[in-house]
Amino acid sequence: MKKSVFTMIMFFVALSLSAQQKVVGGDISMLPKYEAANVVYKDANGNKISDLIAYFHQEAGFNTARVRLFVNPTNATGVVQDLDYVLALSKRIKAAGMKLMLDFHYSDTWADPSNQWTPAAWTSLSETQLQQRIYDYTKDVLTQMVEADASPDYIQTGNEISYGMCWGPNGTKTYYCYYDKDNNWARFIGLLQQAGKACREVCPDAKIIIHTERTNNWGGTQKIYNRLATVDYDIIGLSYYPEWHNNLNSLISILGNLHTYFPDKQVMIVETGYYNNWYPSNATYNLTSTWPASAAGQKKFLDDLVAAVKDLDYMQGILYWFPEENPYQNRVYEPWYNHGLFNPDTGRVVDALFSLKALNDTATAVETLLQKTQPDPDAPVYTLDGRLVGNPDNLPAGMYIQDGRKLIKR
Repeated sequence: MKKSVFTMIMFFVALSLSAQQKVVGGDISMLPKYEAANVVYKDANGNKISDLIAYFHQEAGFNTARVRLFVNPTNATGVVQDLDYVLALSKRIKAAGMKLMLDFHYSDTWADPSNQWTPAAWTSLSETQLQQRIYDYTKDVLTQMVEADASPDYIQTGNEISYGMCWGPNGTKTYYCYYDKDNNWARFIGLLQQAGKACREVCPDAKIIIHTERTNNWGGTQKIYNRLATVDYDIIGLSYYPEWHNNLNSLISILGNLHTYFPDKQVMIVETGYYNNWYPSNATYNLTSTWPASAAGQKKFLDDLVAAVKDLDYMQGILYWFPEENPYQNRVYEPWYNHGLFNPDTGRVVDALFSLKALNDTATAVETLLQKTQPDPDAPVYTLDGRLVGNPDNLPAGMYIQDGRKLIKR
């Protein structure tokens, strides 16, 4: 009987843990360029890592990798990911057993809060034509990915689009969107609706992410997602870099507000990172007293971030930006961004790489789950041998399972 009870408890525990599996991974868009330059990645003992994707998955606990896509890349620093490049890398990610997040930039170069330029080939299109082009382009890309066995599991329709996207030709802000002004929002919403339509048609099981970065500004963030209420998407995606977005107390406040005001949406940190050497002089917030700009500070930052969000049910997970950065004896990416998870002096992996997998620490998750005594009161109740029972208010004293958790009636 004891064995049967334990087996049944663990069955429900396993079901709950499966549902709670967090996204753990990183944006590894530059990896093929490092590989083409024969850059050496080493493990903690100095041994060469032959397959970094497999290492991320098997050793660092990555279950998801993110790849950015540009329309016609300008070959600026880091802007090299055209469709052929993305297809090849994405096939490797999927073959390694990881999920894939595709990050549409809808631009020829970096798309972020300061740069959202319309692709050069699209600048002469009317608004109606541009909406059709967004739809056609998104659908064509996704169709080719599906046919190549590289179907994305998560799709960002735009990158850090806090102020809209496709503002006009490079250097212009004709279609910039302000929080408190109505100008250009209908156009922006139309573009997102067309992109999302293509996603649902070609990849109906993929989760659509709307990605912003006003993570230190609740008022602005709330207004953005209020305005996007008619857009079809699943996940609120955030960038969180403490030098621009403040400390963890500020982040947790934003996350809690998002869950309160947008309870039908999950939340994910799709970009984060920290410095392993120097700290930027133009940072908005100097947090080096909490997290020094060092390998140890980098690890402490990720350990603290994981601890802060791990038990938030609505938090889908965390992706680290540019973990593959490795300036050891090469000049693949200049200037040195200083966020990578490899020692710039030795090429060896640093301890911070292994911090994120604690999001899915099974032992801790089981302990946390079994300690919870306040399950969803409307969920079905089962006996320990798996029999469905009636009204939980009238149960005799004993132990039961409700909502995958231990329920004790006294």
